[in-house]
Amino acid sequence: MHLQKKNKKHSANAQHKSLSIQFNLDGFSFSIQNSDTGEILVFTEYTFEKTIASPELLLEKIMYIFANDKDLQQDFSTVFAIHQNNLATLVPNEYFDRNNLKPYLKFTVKTLSTDFITYDTLNTVDASNVYIPYVNINNFIFQNFGEFEYQHHATVLINKLLANTTHTNELPVMYVHVGISQLDIIVIQKKELILYNSFVYQTKEDFIYYILFVAEQLQMNPEEFPLVFLGKIDKESDLYTITYKYIRTINFIESSTRFFNKDDEFSNHSTYILLS
Repeated sequence: MHLQKKNKKHSANAQHKSLSIQFNLDGFSFSIQNSDTGEILVFTEYTFEKTIASPELLLEKIMYIFANDKDLQQDFSTVFAIHQNNLATLVPNEYFDRNNLKPYLKFTVKTLSTDFITYDTLNTVDASNVYIPYVNINNFIFQNFGEFEYQHHATVLINKLLANTTHTNELPVMYVHVGISQLDIIVIQKKELILYNSFVYQTKEDFIYYILFVAEQLQMNPEEFPLVFLGKIDKESDLYTITYKYIRTINFIESSTRFFNKDDEFSNHSTYILLS
């Protein structure tokens, strides 16, 4: 298990601290903030050597991290957890029934009779995000900290993008959030959500296929529409290189967070969901 870590040590003595954590089958990251000022005190990311096979094995990794990382062994005023997986679907509120969630997932997600299904209300669009959280990890967090809040990563991502987007031109904008083995594609036009979807990929060819497939389905011209990257990607990556062969206009998202400098291993766009 590989550990990358950045601390602002001079700020680490805040009396009231809040904890935000984000986890998926590829890794675990967390940030600690000053509850009074919002200042980021600590950001830590653990990247697993290979994708974990199940939520049960992921819990074992997380329990090990909690037992060995002293930053997590303290009291927090609030705790917020972000479940990152592709076990989700958006449902327009017009067709949404919170008492009958399972049918919304049956066409896109393989569900078990024992799965716990919940939903987030998106405050930026008239829709709800129905998903399967990792209940075993929620239970572990509750045992450590008591009451806490949690959401699906797509909820956080969509709400942040729509709240912060400044694009008012006619062309739709494609946002691509890059994970180690998963990418999220969000298309926004005139501050309205046009599409959200999530894909699992293994190769760079898979990666560009999904981008071009979505563009084709929405009749978006690769010579014209802007693509905005966020997440685990930089200009030196193979994913960026292959995308640049097909898409003329590529940018990285402007994050309101300025925790990282140019010399750091991390970038502000790579931690957009957790920190911005």
